[in-house]
Amino acid sequence: MRVLAVTNLYPNPLQPHRAPFNRHQLRLLGERHPLRVIAPVSWTDELALARAGGRLERAVTLDGHAVEHPRYYFPPKVARGSYGYCFAASVRGAFRRAVREFAPDVVFAPWAYPDGWAAARLARRAGLPVVVQVHGSDVKLLDRSAARRRRTAEALNAADGVVAVSRDLRDRVVALGVPAERVTVIHDGVDAGVFCPGDRANARAAVNFPGGWPTAPVLLFVGNLVPVKGIDVLLRALPAVSPARLVVVGVGPELDRLTRQAAGLGVADRVTFLGSLPQSALPNWYRAADVFVLPSRSEGVPNVLLEAGACGTPWVASRVGGVPEIPGHASRRLVPPDDPAALAAAIADALAAGRLDPADLPKPKFRAEAVGELEAALAAAIRKGPRRE
Repeated sequence: MRVLAVTNLYPNPLQPHRAPFNRHQLRLLGERHPLRVIAPVSWTDELALARAGGRLERAVTLDGHAVEHPRYYFPPKVARGSYGYCFAASVRGAFRRAVREFAPDVVFAPWAYPDGWAAARLARRAGLPVVVQVHGSDVKLLDRSAARRRRTAEALNAADGVVAVSRDLRDRVVALGVPAERVTVIHDGVDAGVFCPGDRANARAAVNFPGGWPTAPVLLFVGNLVPVKGIDVLLRALPAVSPARLVVVGVGPELDRLTRQAAGLGVADRVTFLGSLPQSALPNWYRAADVFVLPSRSEGVPNVLLEAGACGTPWVASRVGGVPEIPGHASRRLVPPDDPAALAAAIADALAAGRLDPADLPKPKFRAEAVGELEAALAAAIRKGPRRE
């Protein structure tokens, strides 16, 4: 089958480390089937690049398949109900070009709104089936905007198939009016050859910790620096788990606020903000850390927890979304969101318990297995053909 992916969750020259989970999902899918990607870049990001004297290449090749980066025009922070129309208008030329040159059998949109809304609209006009994949925040944070909730429901109900990465997300999709038989749950997997147990001393020697690896225990967070990830809660918990150090890997709009918060709490000397890292650097960071922490306020099934667990690293996370669906073992602890005291206690317990023997770890689901299930969902949509309204 020939798959046309339409998604903002994809690396681009401005954000080379963007959405690695989706990149690898599409890479594996592209190894099995012809694949083309339309990954728009916001005009605001392009403007920043232009001011720095740079220029964005519209057509590139990544992981062996063609990628087009049209400019995405939208009104920042206002009129979010119009974003679907803006997205569709911005990618329409690239979409029509792909239909004409690539002749796809199915359209795949890994994000509900505006990506899935626009993809469903364009695919329907082209007579193509469309499958939308939901990851978490695209469905779970809808109460903040009635317009976004309405458009997301429209996108999911217009799709020929919906893929949810957790049972919790499936239930939320069904609550938006999508028939249950049209929703498939596919838990994400990990690249087993990359994320696997290894020697901790070698891992610590391999990572670039400023000033060298400390003698104090090291906590690790990996993710976008945005409010939903709850990094502020982790900073509030940190004084109670002294002398542990915290390494934060990621970028985002909360960096300045979090830096000021760490200073205000008196823990700035124990927090290291590393910025963005390529995914190839993450396995050694997981293996080197004593405990991985994800204090999110909302999640689907976070890939970082799957990756940390596959590397044998104990983890502590909020009991939200699909996190409880991750196969349990003695190296994980779940706490209520927005509870620094409970988070600190769980981190202290995890540090006291130490790491498990690799032989006692549950076998992770491999990414290739998950992509095989996605392949089956796309093939089913092709067999049924686009629905007639």
